[in-house]
Amino acid sequence: MSQDLTYNQNEDFMGQLIAQVNYKLAAINEGGGKSRIAKQHEAGKMTARERIAYLLDKDSQQFEMGAFAAYGMYADEGGCPAAGVVCVLGYIQNRICMVVANDATVKAGAWFPMAGKKNLRAQEIAMENHIPIIYLVDSAGVYLPMQDEIFPDKEHFGRIFRNNAVMSSKGIVQIAAVMGSCVAGGAYLPIMSDEALIVEGTASIFLAGPYLVKAAIGEDVDQETLGGAKTHCEISGVTDYRMKDDKSCLDKIREIMGKIGHQPKSGIDRIKALPPIRDAKDLTGIFPSAVNKPYDVKDIVNCIVDRDSIVEYKEDYGKTIYCAYARVDGWSVGIVANQRLVTKNGKGEMQVGGVIYSDSADKACRFILNCNQKKIPLVFLHDVTGFMVGKKSEHGGIIKDGAKMVNAVANSTVPKFSIVIGNSYGAGNYAMCGKAYDPRLIVAWPTAKIAVMGGAQAAKVLTQIQVSALKAKGHAPDPKAELALYDEIKNKYDEQTTPYYAASRLWVDAIIDPRATRQFISMGITMADHAQIEKFNPGVIQT
Repeated sequence: MSQDLTYNQNEDFMGQLIAQVNYKLAAINEGGGKSRIAKQHEAGKMTARERIAYLLDKDSQQFEMGAFAAYGMYADEGGCPAAGVVCVLGYIQNRICMVVANDATVKAGAWFPMAGKKNLRAQEIAMENHIPIIYLVDSAGVYLPMQDEIFPDKEHFGRIFRNNAVMSSKGIVQIAAVMGSCVAGGAYLPIMSDEALIVEGTASIFLAGPYLVKAAIGEDVDQETLGGAKTHCEISGVTDYRMKDDKSCLDKIREIMGKIGHQPKSGIDRIKALPPIRDAKDLTGIFPSAVNKPYDVKDIVNCIVDRDSIVEYKEDYGKTIYCAYARVDGWSVGIVANQRLVTKNGKGEMQVGGVIYSDSADKACRFILNCNQKKIPLVFLHDVTGFMVGKKSEHGGIIKDGAKMVNAVANSTVPKFSIVIGNSYGAGNYAMCGKAYDPRLIVAWPTAKIAVMGGAQAAKVLTQIQVSALKAKGHAPDPKAELALYDEIKNKYDEQTTPYYAASRLWVDAIIDPRATRQFISMGITMADHAQIEKFNPGVIQT
């Protein structure tokens, strides 16, 4: 009975978190608001999301990347929902591809710093997985008040055109449709793509608009003559196809995509899928509402992987990390998951769940090496508070063993997918393939927390530092003031550990419903199967 009660409490808690995510997403999906959407329609244009919905195969699987990008940021600028650009991984003519569409309802599609970062992430996904990328251009260019944060650096706006060139050299298909404004440096994007389309009457391409031309060289010229569809399809040759409206333009892209040749596959094994042992909806009831409450990660895994496919690796060794070969929707995978149960090692010593010990790091390292040897993609399930600390651990070589695991993750060449289901703290985030370790995709559950350490621990440390500084100056700390300082630091830190904070900065690609985890992994591997797996070389691993 108590088990049923706990399950129901967990389910209610997770249900509330999922509802919050969906509520926030609904607001984000409105872009610049209903009035600006109406203006887009009045101009004879579809919105970014309408264009993507029309372009993708009907009723096909899709994954939106970076919906929460810039969430809670740029308040002084009036906000920038989804960073002013919509990026969706989906299918066109049964071919998986990345679609990038500027949202002209958000600041006329101007490029904010996070817009640049999000576009680069979309290109990175296309490059790593060797899949086509479609650009639906409708942008006023760089947001000038913040030009210093978007223009000159290595991972700023210009990197996009560098990536255009690199992807072209690698044979990755790029198609650009100019469906609105395309100005200044952004004008290079369509011509650096394989094929470029332009919509008559609503679209234009130029390095400098009429006003700038007038100011620079004194020439009077209207927008259409300067860079309209007739100019670029009949005179300059910049664009390849002139289309009468948005829908005919998108239809043409679908036609082009239907004729693209198929790429060689990576060799990842797939057989007929079987359903999981447990229903995916059980994930909402299994995962605890209390952050420090133990649970068996095997129950989580049983809701995700195909039934009868699990082969657990080193079951009785390094028990705080669960490693197993399995299948997800028929795809062969290697699971690396933090075990949250309190366990005992072979010496009879207690080991706290969610902590990486020397034996679990050693086990995970060896498992990752094996998966690379066998061309098996890796799936990481994060709920980790970090590596074990203290004299015993240090003397036992935790740094050396942790480094082995980090090395294996860093040099791994098989596709890696990370799902942050709970905590992802400190070096534990690195060892479990956080964003810095190039997962093909990384997502978070609504229960995720990403930080150097937990809010309470960080607040205690920072409060102690500040109190010590006061004592050094001869000031006796007031207990009430000390508590207020602790609360202030903890609240700020807790805010920075939320999945929304991580998603707004693209530390994760999306916040997903836990029940969609299996579909997410399957789609990710389908995408990754288009890229050849490079030879694995782990370098020097200390033993």
